[in-house]
Amino acid sequence: MSYQIRSLDKRSNIEYVYEVTAYWDKKKKQSRSKRTLVGKVDPLTGEIIPTDGRGKRRNMHKADPIVKRGPVPALSTARQFYGATYLLDSIGDKTGLTADLKKCFPKTYKQILSVSYFLVLEADCPLSRFGRWSELHCHPYGEDIPSQRSSELFQSITEESKMEFFRLQGKRRAENEYWAYDSTSISSYSEQLKQVKWGKNKDSDPLPQINLALLFGEKSGLPFYFRKLAGNIPDVKTLNELLKEFDVLGYGKVKLVLDRGYYSADNINGMYKNHLKFLVGANTTVSYVKDAIKKYGSKMQTWSSYNEEYEIYHVSETIAWKYTQKRPYKGDEINEERRMYLHLYFNPEKAVEDAKTFNRYISKLKEELESGNRIPEHENSYAKYFTVKTTPVRGTSVEPIQEALDKATSRYGYFALISNEVKDSIEALELYRTRDVVEKAFGNIKDRLNGRRTIVSSEQSLNGKLFVQFIALILLSYVKKQMQDNELFKKYTMQSLFDELERIECFVEPGKAPYIGEVLSKQLAIYDAMGVEPPTNPASLCDSGI
Repeated sequence: MSYQIRSLDKRSNIEYVYEVTAYWDKKKKQSRSKRTLVGKVDPLTGEIIPTDGRGKRRNMHKADPIVKRGPVPALSTARQFYGATYLLDSIGDKTGLTADLKKCFPKTYKQILSVSYFLVLEADCPLSRFGRWSELHCHPYGEDIPSQRSSELFQSITEESKMEFFRLQGKRRAENEYWAYDSTSISSYSEQLKQVKWGKNKDSDPLPQINLALLFGEKSGLPFYFRKLAGNIPDVKTLNELLKEFDVLGYGKVKLVLDRGYYSADNINGMYKNHLKFLVGANTTVSYVKDAIKKYGSKMQTWSSYNEEYEIYHVSETIAWKYTQKRPYKGDEINEERRMYLHLYFNPEKAVEDAKTFNRYISKLKEELESGNRIPEHENSYAKYFTVKTTPVRGTSVEPIQEALDKATSRYGYFALISNEVKDSIEALELYRTRDVVEKAFGNIKDRLNGRRTIVSSEQSLNGKLFVQFIALILLSYVKKQMQDNELFKKYTMQSLFDELERIECFVEPGKAPYIGEVLSKQLAIYDAMGVEPPTNPASLCDSGI
């Protein structure tokens, strides 16, 4: 069964005619339809002018004229916002983002860029609003991307093309910079996605989730790799797979910054085995950290060990890591010592907060024991900190184990970092704090790029949507870093900066060259801080005629 529909292109004011054929999709077990372009309506006669399906008029009697390269002429008079999208164009060129997308997605890179521009500039706005935004803004694709087309775009993004993109982006990162790696949880209502599982939700959202892991360059402040993980996989289990993918992607001389959620003997051994440099947060409960606290303790709380900038006491020492590696092909195990640097810190303010947090936790455990409302996850803590006795006469009595409490209080205010390269404790602390960029990036994905909860129903659509959000995150991260480096946050929020640039318009009229409106001195200052040249006339604009 087939029928015809008409659709008006608001940008060009051309009405197109499509033939729609309905059919049954056996695989998806649902009715589908295929739309074929028939022609366009003559505005004077109302007749349908046939086309060859690509918007060009058929002519059976003479060959199509040769189309010369150059600007596409404007079909209608239009005035669009240009300044903010021009900034994103320039960032794409400067970072190699556009070139890498074009190489990996030659047919759809403009659509990917346009959707990512929309996500960046229209904070937390649903993609269904793209059509209206497209009318008002100049952007790479230059046309509307309806919901059905955006779904098709997401589904067209293949794993092979993504990995090639990650490979190209990774090569653009400086070999001597550290890469910060971390993950977050994204809640989902979907029951169809295989990786949506119940896990430790980092937003305390009572929904199943997927996990998203990111790699950021410490100096560039830009993300260049991400992975989607099942929601029930803990952080500590993800590093081994990451190390395998480094080999696949051809990344060499890798240096990683990891928080203590990734600390385990297996992970440390794995990084030694793969000859990676690393800086990792270590729990104060591990034996060599406890030994260092006992060794230095109050001795390190002196003026000579104090750093005024970070308001912290610090000390470093070289220790021996007990490296082990099983070799199945030889049937043996390597046991060696590897050099490692331990950096120990004491923060008086953290000591106060640790005491408050621990006291609240112990009080909660005692209350659970006395009321009989025991929580299975707390059983180890019950046994560690309390002695519980129950008698017919006196009932249940709960007594604290003072020795265990004292051991916990002795670690108040301390934290530790370990590295196989960084010798200086303050340098290590500064590097470790670059992880903040990942934490803030997760906030941008969830709050600004409309990624707090997934609303897609297929794995392929989810993978594609996450990739487009990742492209938007690269652009957003570049802007944020430049704003921080140039102290622009004293004058603007990120949204107000974009709003300031959006005031710059571009005017086009059929038969005339595009013209950019006035660019004010404060707008020029923003472009300068962003490290890009300001727009000038004649405009070099989007392929859609602008």
